[in-house]
Amino acid sequence: MKKLFCVLSALVLVAALASDTVYAQIPQSPPLPMLRAPRVSQGAKVTQVIGLSEVTIFYHRPGVKGREIWGGLLPYGEFWRAGANEPTLFTFSDDVTIEGKKLAAGTYRFGIIPERKEWTVIFNSETKNWGTVHEPQYDTLKFAVTPETGPNEEWLSYSFTDLTPSSARVVLAWEKLRIGFKIEFNTLAKMQSSVGNWQVLNAAAGYALSQNVYLDEAMGWVDRSIALNRNPRNLQTKAFLLAQAGKLDEAISTAEEAVKLAKQLNPKANTSRLEKQISDWKGKK
Repeated sequence: MKKLFCVLSALVLVAALASDTVYAQIPQSPPLPMLRAPRVSQGAKVTQVIGLSEVTIFYHRPGVKGREIWGGLLPYGEFWRAGANEPTLFTFSDDVTIEGKKLAAGTYRFGIIPERKEWTVIFNSETKNWGTVHEPQYDTLKFAVTPETGPNEEWLSYSFTDLTPSSARVVLAWEKLRIGFKIEFNTLAKMQSSVGNWQVLNAAAGYALSQNVYLDEAMGWVDRSIALNRNPRNLQTKAFLLAQAGKLDEAISTAEEAVKLAKQLNPKANTSRLEKQISDWKGKK
């Protein structure tokens, strides 16, 4: 009996091992990928550099699709998340002024309350809720804007217009209405805090010269650049700043020094354009 039991146990073990081997040889199907469908209101992100600062808007773009939007799909007097699917978010890299009102750097939920004549624009510090619920206790900035009519915009869009070295206009457009508001950064303060070695100081002065802004500060930057490393590049920048200020005698002598120094450093240096500029300045005296 004991012998029979041992034989049966051995047969069961062999069968189990054989079964495992067979199953191990059957290829396993990979798990099916999770099905994803595209959203009708597709996501979008637009980023604009203004001076040395950056603005990013993340939003979803609903379509008109033949619907009545203002006063229909979006009732007057009710909060709208200014997009679809999720909260519309604005991120500012630096402190910003919006329509003359200060707002700290950071990310904000953006919303609008449309009315027949005037809309309320809202920047809200609570960014985690779905966006459809307005929590006024978190409103950080509010102001009124008047919508304007324009060409039909089937899909909601945000854009930046009227760019300057320190400001831009944000425009929201959907259906045949659009609103815009001005945002401004303190580019000058940002430049003053970032300038350092002679190259950066010279570049800052050159930028101010090219944009015809911050010219008094630019003269200080180029003088600091020259104090750190007197060379043809920053001398040329200073010469053009002096000419811009109407100081042609000083501009000419500074430019001539730049030409002389360039040829000392490299006898083959091409200084023809600066020499022509010197000749033009002398002709205006």
